[in-house]
Amino acid sequence: MHDLGFVRANLELVEKKLLARGADPSALLGNFAELDTRRRKAITQVETLKAERNKLSEEVGRRKRAGEDATALVDQMPLLKDQIDRQEDESSAAEIELRTILQSIPNLPAGDVPPGKSEEDNVEIRQWGAKPEFDFHPKPHWELGESLGVLDFERGAKLSGARFTVYWDQGARLERALANFMLDVHTGEHGYTEVLPPFMVNSKSLFGTGQLPKFAEDLFRCQSAGEVEYVPGEYRDNDHWMIPTSEVPVTNLYRDEVLEDADLPRLLTAYTPCFRSEAGSYGRDVRGIIRQHQFQKVELVKFTRPEDSYAEHEKLTANAESILQKLGLPYRTMLLCAGDMGFSAAKTYDIEVWLPGQGLYREISSCSNFEAFQARRANIRYRPKGKNKPEFVHTLNGSGLAVGRTWVAIVENYQQADGTVRIPDVLVPYMRGATVIYPIARSKEKQAE
Repeated sequence: MHDLGFVRANLELVEKKLLARGADPSALLGNFAELDTRRRKAITQVETLKAERNKLSEEVGRRKRAGEDATALVDQMPLLKDQIDRQEDESSAAEIELRTILQSIPNLPAGDVPPGKSEEDNVEIRQWGAKPEFDFHPKPHWELGESLGVLDFERGAKLSGARFTVYWDQGARLERALANFMLDVHTGEHGYTEVLPPFMVNSKSLFGTGQLPKFAEDLFRCQSAGEVEYVPGEYRDNDHWMIPTSEVPVTNLYRDEVLEDADLPRLLTAYTPCFRSEAGSYGRDVRGIIRQHQFQKVELVKFTRPEDSYAEHEKLTANAESILQKLGLPYRTMLLCAGDMGFSAAKTYDIEVWLPGQGLYREISSCSNFEAFQARRANIRYRPKGKNKPEFVHTLNGSGLAVGRTWVAIVENYQQADGTVRIPDVLVPYMRGATVIYPIARSKEKQAE
C-alpha cells in the first residue's frame, strides 16, 4: 500500500507509473484529489472548531468565577459539538474512501524496470548451463511419470478432482529429497533460518501481503458452518484461508511489530504446501503437474533496511539460481517488464528452467522486491540506528524453488533412452543412494539386489 502523503505530493508520477503497468490511472485513483481536499478541509475545520470550543470553555469558567451570567455561552456548546461531530464524520468518510483507493493501487515499478505490457516484453538478463542433447526424442514429464509409475493422475483426480496428482515410490521420494536439499543449502550456505508456519492464515495476513482484496478468487477459503461470508475490506483474525504461498505466513510473522536495526537483514525460509484455485487458467497446462491446485514450494523471505533492499534482492535471486546450478539444470533469468509484474512488486526477476520434453523455458522462481509496499499494509517496521521513530522495512521474497517444477525439470533433463531417469549427484544422498529412477516393479528388484 502507498503512503497517502506520497501519492498526494507525486500524483503525476503515480499516474505515469500506473500507465507503465498498463493500468488505468483514472479508474484506480478515481476522485482521489477531491477526497483528499475534502478530508484535509474537514480536519482543519475540526481543529478550528475545537480551538473555538476551548476558548468558549475558558470564558465560561472565567464568567462563573467572576459571578457573571454564562448561560448564553453554555447554550453555544451543543451547537459547536454538533458541528465538530459533522466535520469528524466528513473526515472519517473521506478517509475510508481514500484508504480503499490506496489499497487498490498496485506497487509502482522501480526505475530500472523495463516498459512493456506482457511477458513478450520481459528482458533476458543471463543464461546458465548447456541444454542437454539427446539421441532420442525427449518425452514430457507426464509421459515419463506415468510410464515409470511414479505419477498417478487418475487416482489424484479420483481423490480430489482435476489438477491433483499422486506421487508414488521414487517419485514421492524425489519430491521430498528436493525439499530437504533446498532447505539444507539455504540454511547451511545462504544464512536463512528455517521456519514451519501454519498452512492456514486469516484475512488480515492475506491483506498484508497483497492477496486480498484483489485476488480472493484465486484462494481457497475454509468456511465453517455459520461463519460469516468474506466481505472485501473487512479483514479478520478468526477466519481461515489455505495459503497460496508461504510468503503469506512468513512475511506476516512480524505484522504489527517493530524490529531492531541490528536484526536486519532477517532471512527466513519455509517449505510448505501451497493451494491455489487457478481461477482464469482454464485450459492451460492441463497435462502434467506444472499447474496444480496443491503443490509444494521452498520460499525465501527477507526483511531489510530500505537502503539495502536492492542489493539483497540480487543476493536472493542468486540464492535461488544456485539450486539450479547445483542440480545442473539450464535456466535463464528474466527481468519482468512493468506490465507483467505482480500487484505488490516493485521489481521482479523470473528464473525460468529449460524443459526439453516440452521444448521451452518455464518459470520456476519469481524473486521480487516489494520495497515498503507490504510492510505498510502489514505494519512491519524497524527502529533505525540512532533514530527514535520506527520506519517501514522493505520485504523481499522468491521461490527457492518450486519443488514440483524442479521435479519436472529433473525428470525431463535427466531422462534416458530406456525411459529411466538419472538422479543428479547432489541428490543421491537424499535418495538413499539411488542413482536412477526405474519403473516401480524394476525399482523393487533393484532394492532387493
